[in-house]
Amino acid sequence: MRVQLFEFEDLSWFPDIIRTGGTDFLRYFLITSELYKPIIPLINQTLKEINETKIIDLCSGGGGYIEQVHDEINKISGHKISITLTDKFPNINAYDFLRKKTNDGINYISASTDATNVPKDLNGFRTMFSAVHHFQPEQIKSVLKNAIENRAAIGFFDGGEKSIFAILGLIIIHPIAFFIFTPFFKPFKISRLFFTYIIPLIPIYTVWDGVVSILRMYNPTELRQLAESLGTENNYIWTSGKTKNRFGIRATYLIGYPKNK
Repeated sequence: MRVQLFEFEDLSWFPDIIRTGGTDFLRYFLITSELYKPIIPLINQTLKEINETKIIDLCSGGGGYIEQVHDEINKISGHKISITLTDKFPNINAYDFLRKKTNDGINYISASTDATNVPKDLNGFRTMFSAVHHFQPEQIKSVLKNAIENRAAIGFFDGGEKSIFAILGLIIIHPIAFFIFTPFFKPFKISRLFFTYIIPLIPIYTVWDGVVSILRMYNPTELRQLAESLGTENNYIWTSGKTKNRFGIRATYLIGYPKNK
């Protein structure tokens, strides 16, 4: 059963200095664990199917796994793939860091961007990593409907397992990871050290949001049913399933793209 509790990251009043500390940690975790590496061939295949070289990343947070998506897709695609990051609460420092590191291969929109109403001039394969669980079913339908109305391909990718073992692992392992690895997160911030080691608001909120994320997760069947409920079976191709990384951690995905694009 899916439980719709709140996550601090979703709250408009939540201090940005704390929120970005958590999304920076998530980016480090996703890169280190290579959680979404098995997703890369699926993204590459979709780009080929729709003859596209642009990715529009929705709900980008702190950038997550997107640097690795950029590097690995460009290695195997045979084309130069560009990525644009967007978010309701954009982490500009993290995005600018990624832009410079990839020589503008990754760029970003600095204005707040609503995944249910993406600007029409942002054309490309829409992706969403580690974020679809934030949305209630009707909101997911709105995200999908907006993509369909613009004849855009879209992919949801959400890592983790809904189990008591996953929750216990997160509660035990993540505070230790914060303590050990926080000084190595980039871009470096004094505020991150302060709100980790002196007043540990970043670890507390991140663990809470992590547990709630697990409880809010959708499985592949649920995501596909939401997509097909929009009556797209005659003009969109949908696939869903799960992948598994080298540590055995699974990720759920839903990918859809228009026929004869």
